[in-house]
Amino acid sequence: MTTDTPTDAPDSPPLAPLHCMLRAEPGPPRLAALPTGTPVWVLTRHADVRQALAHPDLGRSSLYAPDAPPITLTPNILDDPSSILNSDGPDHQAIRRTVQRAFTPRAIERWRPWVDAVVRELVDDLAGSGSPAEVIGALTKPLPVRVISRLMELEGLDVERISWWSDHALSTTAYTAEEIGAALREFGAFGYQLVQARRKNPGEDLVSSLVQAADQTGGMTEAQITSLTIGLVIAGHETTMTSFGNALVYLLDPQRGAAWRRIGTDLAAATAATEQLLRTIPLGDRTSGPGALRRATADLEIGGVTIPAGAIVAADMITANADPEVYPPGPLDLFAPLGTPSLTFGAGPHHCLGAWLARMELELGLHHLARVLPGLRLAGPVEEIEWRTGLVTRSPLRLEVAW
Repeated sequence: MTTDTPTDAPDSPPLAPLHCMLRAEPGPPRLAALPTGTPVWVLTRHADVRQALAHPDLGRSSLYAPDAPPITLTPNILDDPSSILNSDGPDHQAIRRTVQRAFTPRAIERWRPWVDAVVRELVDDLAGSGSPAEVIGALTKPLPVRVISRLMELEGLDVERISWWSDHALSTTAYTAEEIGAALREFGAFGYQLVQARRKNPGEDLVSSLVQAADQTGGMTEAQITSLTIGLVIAGHETTMTSFGNALVYLLDPQRGAAWRRIGTDLAAATAATEQLLRTIPLGDRTSGPGALRRATADLEIGGVTIPAGAIVAADMITANADPEVYPPGPLDLFAPLGTPSLTFGAGPHHCLGAWLARMELELGLHHLARVLPGLRLAGPVEEIEWRTGLVTRSPLRLEVAW
């Protein structure tokens, strides 16, 4: 059966908030089809998804082998064979070692003071602009761009240009293949020029560190260094912006006023809420985005089902993140400790390098916004929210708020 998504799960209502998205019932691996018609084994149970994401016989690079079946209808940045996402084994580890020291929890924690300062400045500016206000353009979009720009010493880079590149790079139906290709070429040229500039005049920034480490080890091609650089620009901006906007749609419901005020008075509560929000509110409508696909390089067994060599597997992390065998069913306890790590940032060798940075930005953003504006609310009905659509991710395009 061919579906819009890699599973046969029911879709969410059109343009409904993502926290209202219907999920499949977790169960054994089952066959469905990608939009290309390619058969795909869909995994929905937490244990099965975690096993698949860490399994050495389920890789990303084989998705782009000459004999691989088609997995996407239009190109996007996730299809770049030279990227860290699409490498496996020793090649993947060599690339990952080049960058991972900059993204350890200890390294991220050293950035907390100036991330906190950026958040405070943006929140104060928003509050100072007066009610009502538009929070996406004032806070959730510029925050991650300001942070990644400082890390990479890209101050002054046009926020709208980054968003334009990102939207094209993560497009599913929003743009044509020709438009996507042109944007990716322009983005790639930007990344290549940035790498060359840092090689000639290195600084203390993340890009300079990447280039120096790659040149010293000799384990990365120029295409891989460039791909990693532009991938960090997108990843450093997209996840936080999307999660922040969707979290506000959820939290600014009048019924959650007490929870919102608690987030503003207690940073530990904001930290706990961040974990629960990341687990329960997906980044997009697609139950398994392209980055969750793997291809079996040998026969293997998952969840009592034999997956044959060459088969495509889709890890439905959205359903797995609500598996009642792992997480308590029923109403969400926003401040409950997360006993088992969620799969929002993946697992295994491809676990997202920037996960700790995204968490920090989101928890500080929510905490300071609720601290300064404890009476914040949506200025209009949820049904009138404008959404970014046709992309791997979905979040509000605009979000009017009042206090």
